[in-house]
Amino acid sequence: MSTLSALPFFLKPLHGLPGSPVSPGRQRRHTLPASEFRSLNTEDATSVFEIEREAFISVSGECPLHLDEVRHFLTLCPELSLGWFVEGRLVAFIIGSLWDQDRLTNDALTLHKPHGTTVHIHVLAVHRTFRQQGKGSILMWRYLQYLRCLPYVRRAVLMCEDFLVPFYQKSGFKVQGPCKITVGPLTFIEMQCPVRGHAFMRRNSGC
Repeated sequence: MSTLSALPFFLKPLHGLPGSPVSPGRQRRHTLPASEFRSLNTEDATSVFEIEREAFISVSGECPLHLDEVRHFLTLCPELSLGWFVEGRLVAFIIGSLWDQDRLTNDALTLHKPHGTTVHIHVLAVHRTFRQQGKGSILMWRYLQYLRCLPYVRRAVLMCEDFLVPFYQKSGFKVQGPCKITVGPLTFIEMQCPVRGHAFMRRNSGC
Protein backbone atom coordinates (compact mmCIF):
# COMPACT_ATOMS: atom_id res chain seq x y z
CA MET A 1 0.00 0.00 0.00
CA SER A 2 1.37 3.41 -0.88
CA THR A 3 2.09 5.94 1.82
CA LEU A 4 -0.59 8.24 0.43
CA SER A 5 -3.34 5.63 0.40
CA ALA A 6 -2.50 4.62 3.96
CA LEU A 7 -2.95 8.12 5.35
CA PRO A 8 -6.19 9.36 6.89
CA PHE A 9 -8.29 11.44 4.49
CA PHE A 10 -7.27 14.76 6.01
CA LEU A 11 -3.59 14.24 5.17
CA LYS A 12 -4.30 13.63 1.50
CA PRO A 13 -4.03 16.42 -1.07
CA LEU A 14 -7.12 18.55 -1.45
CA HIS A 15 -6.82 18.56 -5.23
CA GLY A 16 -5.26 16.45 -7.91
CA LEU A 17 -5.75 13.01 -6.37
CA PRO A 18 -4.94 10.17 -8.78
CA GLY A 19 -8.07 9.05 -10.53
CA SER A 20 -9.98 12.27 -9.94
CA PRO A 21 -12.30 13.20 -12.81
CA VAL A 22 -11.18 15.64 -15.48
CA SER A 23 -13.72 18.04 -16.95
CA PRO A 24 -14.56 17.42 -20.63
CA GLY A 25 -12.35 19.40 -22.94
CA ARG A 26 -9.66 19.92 -20.32
CA GLN A 27 -6.26 18.34 -20.60
CA ARG A 28 -4.81 16.69 -17.51
CA ARG A 29 -1.80 18.70 -16.46
CA HIS A 30 1.06 17.29 -14.44
CA THR A 31 1.16 20.00 -11.81
CA LEU A 32 1.65 20.05 -8.06
CA PRO A 33 -1.51 19.83 -5.94
CA ALA A 34 -2.92 23.30 -5.24
CA SER A 35 -3.02 22.47 -1.53
CA GLU A 36 -1.61 19.48 0.31
CA PHE A 37 -1.22 18.38 3.92
CA ARG A 38 1.48 15.83 4.75
CA SER A 39 3.93 14.80 7.42
CA LEU A 40 7.28 16.55 7.26
CA ASN A 41 10.71 14.98 6.82
CA THR A 42 14.29 16.09 7.32
CA GLU A 43 14.40 17.54 3.78
CA ASP A 44 11.79 20.06 4.94
CA ALA A 45 13.84 21.14 7.97
CA THR A 46 15.43 24.25 6.44
CA SER A 47 12.10 25.60 5.18
CA VAL A 48 10.54 24.86 8.56
CA PHE A 49 13.25 26.72 10.43
CA GLU A 50 13.15 29.74 8.11
CA ILE A 51 9.42 30.18 8.74
CA GLU A 52 9.81 29.57 12.47
CA ARG A 53 12.72 31.98 12.87
CA GLU A 54 10.90 34.82 11.11
CA ALA A 55 7.69 34.17 13.07
CA PHE A 56 9.18 33.98 16.55
CA ILE A 57 12.38 36.03 16.63
CA SER A 58 10.51 39.26 15.82
CA VAL A 59 7.96 38.61 18.60
CA SER A 60 9.75 36.91 21.48
CA GLY A 61 13.38 36.80 20.41
CA GLU A 62 13.48 33.00 20.85
CA CYS A 63 12.73 30.06 18.54
CA PRO A 64 10.91 27.08 20.07
CA LEU A 65 13.18 24.78 18.06
CA HIS A 66 16.60 25.40 16.55
CA LEU A 67 17.49 23.85 13.22
CA ASP A 68 19.25 20.85 14.73
CA GLU A 69 16.24 20.26 16.99
CA VAL A 70 13.88 20.46 14.02
CA ARG A 71 15.94 17.76 12.29
CA HIS A 72 16.04 15.79 15.54
CA PHE A 73 12.26 15.54 15.86
CA LEU A 74 11.67 15.04 12.13
CA THR A 75 14.04 12.07 12.35
CA LEU A 76 12.57 10.53 15.52
CA CYS A 77 8.85 11.16 15.01
CA PRO A 78 7.98 12.64 11.60
CA GLU A 79 4.47 11.17 11.92
CA LEU A 80 3.75 13.74 14.64
CA SER A 81 4.40 16.66 12.30
CA LEU A 82 2.09 18.21 9.74
CA GLY A 83 2.93 20.62 6.94
CA TRP A 84 0.61 22.62 4.72
CA PHE A 85 1.96 23.02 1.21
CA VAL A 86 0.53 25.33 -1.45
CA GLU A 87 1.77 24.49 -4.95
CA GLY A 88 4.71 22.68 -3.40
CA ARG A 89 5.67 25.51 -1.05
CA LEU A 90 5.55 25.06 2.72
CA VAL A 91 3.27 27.75 4.18
CA ALA A 92 2.49 26.44 7.68
CA PHE A 93 3.51 23.56 9.93
CA ILE A 94 3.23 21.86 13.32
CA ILE A 95 5.91 19.74 14.96
CA GLY A 96 5.13 17.45 17.89
CA SER A 97 6.65 14.61 19.88
CA LEU A 98 5.46 12.14 22.52
CA TRP A 99 5.63 12.90 26.23
CA ASP A 100 4.92 10.66 29.23
CA GLN A 101 4.24 12.94 32.20
CA ASP A 102 1.24 14.96 33.38
CA ARG A 103 3.01 18.31 33.02
CA LEU A 104 5.78 19.58 30.78
CA THR A 105 9.32 19.87 32.12
CA ASN A 106 12.55 21.07 30.54
CA ASP A 107 13.17 17.55 29.25
CA ALA A 108 10.05 17.88 27.08
CA LEU A 109 11.84 20.50 24.99
CA THR A 110 14.30 17.98 23.57
CA LEU A 111 13.04 14.45 24.27
CA HIS A 112 10.68 12.14 22.41
CA LYS A 113 9.16 9.46 24.66
CA PRO A 114 8.08 6.63 22.30
CA HIS A 115 5.78 5.05 24.89
CA GLY A 116 4.10 8.29 25.90
CA THR A 117 0.41 8.97 25.31
CA THR A 118 0.66 12.77 25.25
CA VAL A 119 1.63 14.72 22.14
CA HIS A 120 3.69 17.77 23.01
CA ILE A 121 3.17 20.38 20.30
CA HIS A 122 6.48 22.21 20.12
CA VAL A 123 5.62 24.77 17.50
CA LEU A 124 2.95 25.98 15.10
CA ALA A 125 4.03 28.63 12.62
CA VAL A 126 2.66 30.22 9.45
CA HIS A 127 4.67 31.90 6.70
CA ARG A 128 4.38 35.69 6.92
CA THR A 129 2.65 36.07 3.54
CA PHE A 130 -0.10 33.64 4.59
CA ARG A 131 -0.93 35.04 8.03
CA GLN A 132 -4.24 36.61 9.02
CA GLN A 133 -6.02 34.12 6.76
CA GLY A 134 -7.06 31.57 9.37
CA LYS A 135 -4.46 29.04 8.26
CA GLY A 136 -3.13 28.46 11.77
CA SER A 137 -6.57 27.50 13.06
CA ILE A 138 -7.27 25.26 10.07
CA LEU A 139 -3.92 23.51 10.44
CA MET A 140 -4.46 22.91 14.15
CA TRP A 141 -7.94 21.51 13.49
CA ARG A 142 -6.58 19.06 10.94
CA TYR A 143 -3.71 18.09 13.23
CA LEU A 144 -6.06 17.30 16.12
CA GLN A 145 -8.25 15.26 13.77
CA TYR A 146 -5.15 13.32 12.79
CA LEU A 147 -4.19 12.69 16.42
CA ARG A 148 -7.67 11.28 17.06
CA CYS A 149 -6.85 8.56 14.54
CA LEU A 150 -3.79 7.47 16.54
CA PRO A 151 -4.99 4.96 19.18
CA TYR A 152 -2.06 5.55 21.50
CA VAL A 153 -2.61 9.32 21.83
CA ARG A 154 -4.77 10.54 24.73
CA ARG A 155 -4.19 14.28 24.66
CA ALA A 156 -2.19 17.14 23.17
CA VAL A 157 -0.33 19.71 25.25
CA LEU A 158 1.54 22.90 24.50
CA MET A 159 2.96 25.95 26.16
CA CYS A 160 2.43 29.47 24.91
CA GLU A 161 2.68 33.10 25.94
CA ASP A 162 -0.36 34.78 27.48
CA PHE A 163 -1.46 36.60 24.34
CA LEU A 164 -1.84 33.29 22.44
CA VAL A 165 -4.15 31.65 24.98
CA PRO A 166 -7.40 32.80 23.25
CA PHE A 167 -6.17 31.44 19.91
CA TYR A 168 -5.60 27.96 21.31
CA GLN A 169 -8.80 28.05 23.35
CA LYS A 170 -10.72 28.40 20.08
CA SER A 171 -9.11 25.10 18.99
CA GLY A 172 -10.32 23.31 22.13
CA PHE A 173 -7.33 23.72 24.43
CA LYS A 174 -7.86 24.50 28.11
CA VAL A 175 -5.48 26.22 30.49
CA GLN A 176 -3.70 23.94 32.97
CA GLY A 177 -1.84 26.74 34.67
CA PRO A 178 1.62 28.34 34.58
CA CYS A 179 4.20 26.18 32.83
CA LYS A 180 7.25 25.05 34.79
CA ILE A 181 9.43 25.86 31.78
CA THR A 182 10.92 29.32 31.34
CA VAL A 183 13.18 30.56 28.56
CA GLY A 184 15.24 33.51 29.76
CA PRO A 185 12.73 36.13 30.91
CA LEU A 186 9.84 34.44 29.07
CA THR A 187 7.15 32.61 31.01
CA PHE A 188 4.42 30.43 29.52
CA ILE A 189 0.95 29.05 30.08
CA GLU A 190 0.50 25.30 29.74
CA MET A 191 -2.60 24.13 27.86
CA GLN A 192 -4.07 20.74 26.97
CA CYS A 193 -6.69 19.28 24.66
CA PRO A 194 -8.05 15.71 25.14
CA VAL A 195 -8.21 13.63 21.99
CA ARG A 196 -9.32 10.27 23.38
CA GLY A 197 -12.92 9.06 23.55
CA HIS A 198 -13.63 9.76 19.91
CA ALA A 199 -14.44 6.26 18.71
CA PHE A 200 -17.38 7.45 16.65
CA MET A 201 -15.21 10.04 14.96
CA ARG A 202 -12.58 7.41 14.20
CA ARG A 203 -15.15 5.10 12.62
CA ASN A 204 -16.39 7.86 10.36
CA SER A 205 -13.25 9.74 9.44
CA GLY A 206 -11.37 7.28 7.26
CA CYS A 207 -8.92 6.40 10.05
